Amino acid sequence: MINQENEEMLVNLAELFKVFGDSTRIKILYALLEKEMNVTEISEALNMTQPAISQQLRILKSSGLVKFRKEGKSAVYYPSDEHVKIILNIGIEHLGD
Repeated sequence: MINQENEEMLVNLAELFKVFGDSTRIKILYALLEKEMNVTEISEALNMTQPAISQQLRILKSSGLVKFRKEGKSAVYYPSDEHVKIILNIGIEHLGD
């Protein structure tokens, strides 16, 4: 049975999965699993414009999937925790079945 507490959790889970529903965001997350990068490095790695990357990074930050730290005038992005890697790897495993 779905009670009010479960309902809220399931709505939040659906919102999280929406973030994973964009291929650009998935590419950014996948790239950040390899190494921490700034916006310029991500845009070069994905062959996309910096504004496009910045827009997707804002969504990933607000969803708690990436964090950043300042290095001089630049922000270096990285996955927020091990769960991001686990979620991506489970999705990849599922596709392989």
